[in-house]
Amino acid sequence: MALHRLRSTLARLKAELELAVVDGTPPQPERLLDDVRDALSQLGAVEDASRLRGAVLVVDDDARLAEITARGLRRLGFDADSSSALRTLRSREVLVFDLSVLDGLDAAAHRDLRASRPIVVTGATDPASRAVADSLDASHYLVKPIELEELAAAINRRMTEG
Repeated sequence: MALHRLRSTLARLKAELELAVVDGTPPQPERLLDDVRDALSQLGAVEDASRLRGAVLVVDDDARLAEITARGLRRLGFDADSSSALRTLRSREVLVFDLSVLDGLDAAAHRDLRASRPIVVTGATDPASRAVADSLDASHYLVKPIELEELAAAINRRMTEG
Protein backbone atom coordinates (compact mmCIF):
# COMPACT_ATOMS: atom_id res chain seq x y z
CA MET A 1 0.00 0.00 0.00
CA ALA A 2 2.71 2.49 1.00
CA LEU A 3 4.76 1.57 -2.06
CA HIS A 4 1.75 2.23 -4.30
CA ARG A 5 1.21 5.64 -2.69
CA LEU A 6 4.90 6.47 -3.11
CA ARG A 7 4.76 5.61 -6.82
CA SER A 8 1.59 7.68 -7.26
CA THR A 9 3.12 10.70 -5.54
CA LEU A 10 6.29 10.47 -7.63
CA ALA A 11 4.26 10.05 -10.84
CA ARG A 12 2.22 13.15 -9.96
CA LEU A 13 5.42 15.12 -9.27
CA LYS A 14 6.93 13.97 -12.57
CA ALA A 15 3.75 14.88 -14.48
CA GLU A 16 3.70 18.37 -12.96
CA LEU A 17 7.31 18.95 -13.98
CA GLU A 18 6.74 17.58 -17.49
CA LEU A 19 3.66 19.80 -17.96
CA ALA A 20 5.69 22.81 -16.84
CA VAL A 21 8.31 22.05 -19.48
CA VAL A 22 5.71 21.55 -22.23
CA ASP A 23 3.66 24.63 -21.27
CA GLY A 24 6.71 26.75 -20.55
CA THR A 25 5.23 27.82 -17.24
CA PRO A 26 7.11 27.40 -14.00
CA PRO A 27 5.64 24.81 -11.62
CA GLN A 28 4.26 25.99 -8.31
CA PRO A 29 7.09 25.53 -5.78
CA GLU A 30 4.70 24.96 -2.86
CA ARG A 31 2.93 22.14 -4.67
CA LEU A 32 6.24 20.53 -5.68
CA LEU A 33 7.52 20.79 -2.12
CA ASP A 34 4.31 19.20 -0.83
CA ASP A 35 4.77 16.32 -3.28
CA VAL A 36 8.41 15.86 -2.26
CA ARG A 37 7.46 15.89 1.44
CA ASP A 38 4.70 13.36 0.76
CA ALA A 39 7.08 11.15 -1.23
CA LEU A 40 9.66 11.23 1.57
CA SER A 41 6.98 10.35 4.09
CA GLN A 42 5.82 7.44 1.95
CA LEU A 43 9.42 6.30 1.50
CA GLY A 44 9.73 6.16 5.29
CA ALA A 45 6.58 4.03 5.45
CA VAL A 46 7.96 1.67 2.80
CA GLU A 47 11.24 1.38 4.71
CA ASP A 48 9.37 0.69 7.94
CA ALA A 49 7.29 -1.99 6.22
CA SER A 50 10.40 -3.65 4.83
CA ARG A 51 11.86 -3.73 8.34
CA LEU A 52 8.75 -5.55 9.50
CA ARG A 53 9.97 -8.49 7.44
CA GLY A 54 12.76 -7.94 9.81
CA ALA A 55 15.71 -9.05 11.70
CA VAL A 56 16.12 -12.64 12.84
CA LEU A 57 18.84 -14.31 14.90
CA VAL A 58 19.14 -18.08 14.49
CA VAL A 59 20.95 -19.69 17.46
CA ASP A 60 21.87 -23.37 17.23
CA ASP A 61 24.68 -25.39 18.80
CA ASP A 62 25.44 -26.57 15.25
CA ALA A 63 26.88 -23.38 13.70
CA ARG A 64 26.63 -24.86 10.19
CA LEU A 65 22.92 -25.59 10.57
CA ALA A 66 22.32 -22.13 12.04
CA GLU A 67 24.01 -20.53 9.02
CA ILE A 68 22.10 -22.70 6.52
CA THR A 69 18.84 -21.68 8.18
CA ALA A 70 19.84 -18.00 8.25
CA ARG A 71 20.87 -18.16 4.60
CA GLY A 72 17.48 -19.61 3.65
CA LEU A 73 15.72 -16.88 5.62
CA ARG A 74 17.81 -14.23 3.84
CA ARG A 75 16.64 -15.65 0.50
CA LEU A 76 13.09 -15.12 1.75
CA GLY A 77 13.80 -11.46 2.52
CA PHE A 78 14.68 -11.56 6.21
CA ASP A 79 17.74 -9.84 7.69
CA ALA A 80 18.94 -13.10 9.25
CA ASP A 81 22.10 -13.74 11.26
CA SER A 82 23.35 -16.99 12.76
CA SER A 83 25.27 -17.87 15.89
CA SER A 84 26.08 -20.80 18.12
CA ALA A 85 25.70 -18.57 21.19
CA LEU A 86 23.03 -16.21 22.40
CA ARG A 87 23.83 -12.49 22.06
CA THR A 88 21.95 -9.30 22.82
CA LEU A 89 19.10 -8.94 20.37
CA ARG A 90 18.65 -5.86 18.22
CA SER A 91 15.44 -3.89 18.45
CA ARG A 92 12.51 -5.97 17.14
CA GLU A 93 14.81 -8.89 16.27
CA VAL A 94 13.13 -12.29 16.43
CA LEU A 95 15.04 -15.15 18.02
CA VAL A 96 14.96 -18.65 16.55
CA PHE A 97 16.48 -20.79 19.29
CA ASP A 98 17.52 -24.44 19.49
CA LEU A 99 16.93 -25.84 22.98
CA SER A 100 20.34 -27.54 22.91
CA VAL A 101 21.96 -24.13 23.58
CA LEU A 102 19.97 -23.67 26.80
CA ASP A 103 22.38 -25.59 29.03
CA GLY A 104 25.19 -23.09 28.49
CA LEU A 105 23.19 -20.03 29.59
CA ASP A 106 23.55 -18.21 32.89
CA ALA A 107 20.57 -16.82 34.82
CA ALA A 108 20.71 -13.39 33.16
CA ALA A 109 20.83 -14.90 29.66
CA HIS A 110 17.96 -17.20 30.62
CA ARG A 111 15.87 -14.15 31.64
CA ASP A 112 16.74 -12.38 28.36
CA LEU A 113 15.80 -15.50 26.43
CA ARG A 114 12.43 -15.70 28.16
CA ALA A 115 11.79 -11.99 27.56
CA SER A 116 12.43 -12.45 23.82
CA ARG A 117 9.62 -15.03 23.47
CA PRO A 118 11.75 -17.14 21.11
CA ILE A 119 10.68 -19.45 18.37
CA VAL A 120 11.98 -22.76 19.67
CA VAL A 121 13.36 -25.16 17.09
CA THR A 122 14.41 -28.56 18.36
CA GLY A 123 14.74 -32.19 17.44
CA ALA A 124 13.11 -33.16 20.73
CA THR A 125 9.46 -34.21 20.69
CA ASP A 126 9.13 -35.29 24.31
CA PRO A 127 6.78 -33.56 26.76
CA ALA A 128 9.71 -32.38 28.91
CA SER A 129 11.19 -30.40 26.00
CA ARG A 130 7.82 -28.87 25.29
CA ALA A 131 7.54 -27.92 28.96
CA VAL A 132 10.97 -26.24 28.77
CA ALA A 133 9.80 -24.27 25.74
CA ASP A 134 6.67 -23.27 27.64
CA SER A 135 8.82 -22.14 30.59
CA LEU A 136 10.70 -19.90 28.14
CA ASP A 137 7.39 -18.36 27.03
CA ALA A 138 8.21 -19.55 23.50
CA SER A 139 5.96 -18.08 20.85
CA HIS A 140 6.26 -21.22 18.67
CA TYR A 141 7.61 -24.76 19.00
CA LEU A 142 8.87 -26.32 15.78
CA VAL A 143 10.32 -29.81 15.50
CA LYS A 144 13.32 -30.48 13.23
CA PRO A 145 13.58 -31.03 10.41
CA ILE A 146 11.63 -27.87 9.72
CA GLU A 147 10.34 -26.49 6.46
CA LEU A 148 11.74 -23.02 5.79
CA GLU A 149 8.30 -21.72 4.82
CA GLU A 150 6.89 -22.96 8.13
CA LEU A 151 9.66 -21.14 10.00
CA ALA A 152 9.10 -17.98 7.96
CA ALA A 153 5.38 -18.10 8.77
CA ALA A 154 6.18 -18.46 12.48
CA ILE A 155 8.61 -15.53 12.27
CA ASN A 156 6.00 -13.38 10.52
CA ARG A 157 3.41 -14.25 13.18
CA ARG A 158 5.93 -13.46 15.92
CA MET A 159 6.72 -10.09 14.31
CA THR A 160 3.06 -9.12 14.23
CA GLU A 161 2.74 -9.97 17.93
CA GLY A 162 5.14 -7.12 18.70
